[in-house]
Amino acid sequence: MTAAHDSSDCPPLNFATRQVQGGYVSGLPQNSAVPPIYQTAAYEFSSLSEARDLFALRRSGNLYSRNASPTQQVLEDRVTALEGGVSAVAVASGQAAVAVTLLALAGQQGHIVAATQLYGGSVDLLQETFVDFGIDVTFVDQDDLDAWRAAITPRTRAFFAESVANPIAQVLDVRAVADIAHAADIPLVIDNTVGTPYLIRPGEHGADFVVHSATKFLSGHGTSLGGVAIDQGTFDFGRNPERWPQFTAAYARFGELVLWERFGQGFAFAALVKSKYVHDLGPSLSPFNAWQILQGIETLDLRVSRQSASALAVAQRLQQHPAVTAVHHPGLEDNRWHPLAQRYLPRGVPSVFSIDLVSTGDEQADQDQIERVIDALRVVRLIANIGDARSMVAHPASMTHSHLNAEQRAGAGISSTTIRVSIGIEDVNDIIADFENALALVPVPVGSAR
Repeated sequence: MTAAHDSSDCPPLNFATRQVQGGYVSGLPQNSAVPPIYQTAAYEFSSLSEARDLFALRRSGNLYSRNASPTQQVLEDRVTALEGGVSAVAVASGQAAVAVTLLALAGQQGHIVAATQLYGGSVDLLQETFVDFGIDVTFVDQDDLDAWRAAITPRTRAFFAESVANPIAQVLDVRAVADIAHAADIPLVIDNTVGTPYLIRPGEHGADFVVHSATKFLSGHGTSLGGVAIDQGTFDFGRNPERWPQFTAAYARFGELVLWERFGQGFAFAALVKSKYVHDLGPSLSPFNAWQILQGIETLDLRVSRQSASALAVAQRLQQHPAVTAVHHPGLEDNRWHPLAQRYLPRGVPSVFSIDLVSTGDEQADQDQIERVIDALRVVRLIANIGDARSMVAHPASMTHSHLNAEQRAGAGISSTTIRVSIGIEDVNDIIADFENALALVPVPVGSAR
């Protein structure tokens, strides 16, 4: 790599100049064994000609860290490889990944069909913010294939669902939903945060775009926010160009440039997201967070394997506890989604699932009982996160899904007695003992052991 500015031909420099520029030559290659942190806001160009071409999208390279950084590029390439995709965009959070992906696909006045069984923050985004943007959303039961078909309109530009839903762990029949979407020339977007690319790769089952909250399992240490959107390279926007002008028509801010012609299938989406939605709205991933997430990814399969095995053991034990009326874990043979888990998750079921405690029949009493149980946990922590090395619980009705109305929560399988569980990498016997100690506070009728 040629240095962008070689100071060797400069005259002797004064102190103030040396304190800013001394000891560093931009573009000088190093031989670090691990990806370095390129903690810089901007990049030096070798010439005005190079800068002009970069800003016009005539060539690729480092432009400004709001759009991307070299550390971020490593993360994008690594997650692309894990998901079997073609290209990716990393952004500031999982919520940002969902937002920029669906905004890019919906375009102006578009329509999205989404599963009812979604993380509460995703529902907030779709039913409120997207409506403000003029994008309509229809929610359907993800298991009702006829409902997916019936919701399609001439303006529909995306299907959206989670591979394994948060928090009840419903497993989506990805292939069936993908086939419905593709029959109508609609791309399928799958949030694979809970599923993880180690347990399921939605692109292998028909998904066209995959999004992650990299904050969760990909990172695993709970220190850094981040999100990634992966283009599987399977959806052809050029087949019906009039439906996708954002890709197939001239891109106004770049003159006559057409993204589909310049970048092609599998890459035009990332070019649009970075040059428009990340550039304009600014959900940029910091180089440090990208680096932190890369460190976590290196142990993804080790962590997820242990978490999956521990979660199943915890679920099996809780299924026998008299204070628990339901365990929503698709690894259990009597679970409604167990057959789909066997088909799509042969390496194991994710470690995020939910339980329902026995109800007192009184809403306030149930709330008090839930609070006593959660506050009594010592190993398992009350944290609004999942996929961490730590075991965690949350109360969806008053936390992650508190903005939903009662009907929406019921549609997602959430009641006032539901507790979401995310199992970490601690000793499974300590986790089980912690739950049993806390559940001992729940009064149950004598002889009601399950």
